[in-house]
Amino acid sequence: MAATPQNPAAATPRRKVSRHRGEGQWAAGHFTPLNGNEQFKKDDDGLNVRTRIETIYSKRGFDSIDPNDLRGRMRWWGLYTQRKPGIDGGKTAILEPEELDDEYFMLRVRIDGGRLTTQQLRVIGEISQEFARGTADITDRQNVQYHWIRIEDVPEIWNRLEAVGLSTTEACGDTPRVVLGSPVAGIAADEIIDGSPAIDEIQRRIIGNKAFSNLPRKFKSAISGSPLLDVAHEINDIAFVGVDHPEHGPGFDLWVGGGLSTNPKIGVRLGAWVPLDEVPDVYEGVISIFRDYGYRRLRTRARLKFLVADWGAEKFRQVLEDEYLKRKLVDGPAPAQPVERWRDHVGVHRQKDGRYYVGFAPRVGRVDGTTLTKIADLADAHGSGRVRTTVEQKMIVLDVDESQVDSLTEGLEALDLTVKPSPFRRGTMACTGIEYCKLAIVETKARGASLIDELERRIPDFDEPITININGCPNACARIQVADIGLKGQLVMNDQGEQVEGYQVHLGGALGLEAGFGRKVRGLKVTAQELPDYVERVLKRFQAEREEGERFATWAARASEEALS
Repeated sequence: MAATPQNPAAATPRRKVSRHRGEGQWAAGHFTPLNGNEQFKKDDDGLNVRTRIETIYSKRGFDSIDPNDLRGRMRWWGLYTQRKPGIDGGKTAILEPEELDDEYFMLRVRIDGGRLTTQQLRVIGEISQEFARGTADITDRQNVQYHWIRIEDVPEIWNRLEAVGLSTTEACGDTPRVVLGSPVAGIAADEIIDGSPAIDEIQRRIIGNKAFSNLPRKFKSAISGSPLLDVAHEINDIAFVGVDHPEHGPGFDLWVGGGLSTNPKIGVRLGAWVPLDEVPDVYEGVISIFRDYGYRRLRTRARLKFLVADWGAEKFRQVLEDEYLKRKLVDGPAPAQPVERWRDHVGVHRQKDGRYYVGFAPRVGRVDGTTLTKIADLADAHGSGRVRTTVEQKMIVLDVDESQVDSLTEGLEALDLTVKPSPFRRGTMACTGIEYCKLAIVETKARGASLIDELERRIPDFDEPITININGCPNACARIQVADIGLKGQLVMNDQGEQVEGYQVHLGGALGLEAGFGRKVRGLKVTAQELPDYVERVLKRFQAEREEGERFATWAARASEEALS
């Protein structure tokens, strides 16, 4: 039939409407890749790229790297291309990946449980100075992150890290990421149970194991026996939280399905008590459910939180017990509410052996290689050679004799690493931001540091715990939804009608104490230039209106929109 004005479709044969095969769940028999990420993972396991990096790319240079390795599989070894300098935030979502890519990499060193020896810290610092232009940020997942890494140097960096027991294996990618742990595990006087043996066994059994190297997306985990709830367990895919069972004694309460980004969800309790020696088995069961039942069709729904939301806690626990563990879990109690508002371990604290640990606060996690080597020197001189990173971008020196505390504190202060920080320095966190991140829209690290200085100058009498989390894009790497003041980077209009860097504001989020997401006031956005004025104004209103003992999050939930604007 010829095409006519009355029948234009006749010129084009009807296309058969194709339907996707479910959500790409392997357990339902859906193994055909439904997007490009699933295809490149099926084509070759991400762990295999290491051989190509060592034998081809490091010798032939950046231009020799296959695109699926460059923007895909290299993440399995902690490598992301960083943002090309000079590209403003308005172009982040417009340019093609190759236009955003610089020929340098971010490299993430995984530090499971935040545990480091001074020898390891010194090597991290030396690598920073030699290969990363001095960069070495402490992340809110206890890792250290380098920038300006050349592909030619990666094999040598791996050799040096692995010589002291460190690794970048699966620090990124659709993999089991770093296992968070209490930075004072095994030493805190108030600890319920030490989860370190379970972290060690999970590392041995799971990390680098090809049975778990092709997950639908990232898998974040945390294990802590601290009553401070110090690993942000509510926003991990799986978390084991220390509890004391009335019949069975110390163990862990099991949580699953937490996560933030653009669709945040607080994790849910399965109501199960897990003894220490069974934690690795349960971890393996949960990650296997994610691998087998996780959604692989859309990347935006490929996190465990969506499966948990669809199934519910009861079904999830049943599948875990019946299909993977082949036994029932013991019912158990929920964790108690923490008695302290800060859970970053900053300050001087007595250990259970009578010695002390000393926590200190860099500015928004930003340090450098020279500083890290000096911290290692201080820890050797005043402690036993053990240091820790925290999930709040802080660090701790362990095992300090009482006679050495003042000297260590003075040494840290000389490095601008204060043991007694203001609430603003202690509570401000920032992601990488537009300086290096290809997803970012605005600056974060420098802005966070300057905000700290401004607030210390403007409100010197403010002495309440306060968290101010600054993120360069909607992906919430800096946990904006669960901060007292969360700032999501975006472009906004200023008074002159110009598009400038700014933030959408979230107010009153929290973890630990009544965990929940912050409130968004309709239309409330601030420019970067206005940010110090805005935060000062809101905090002074809080000071004026708060009731006795009231937290900022509680006040923000009841305050008028006018008070929050």
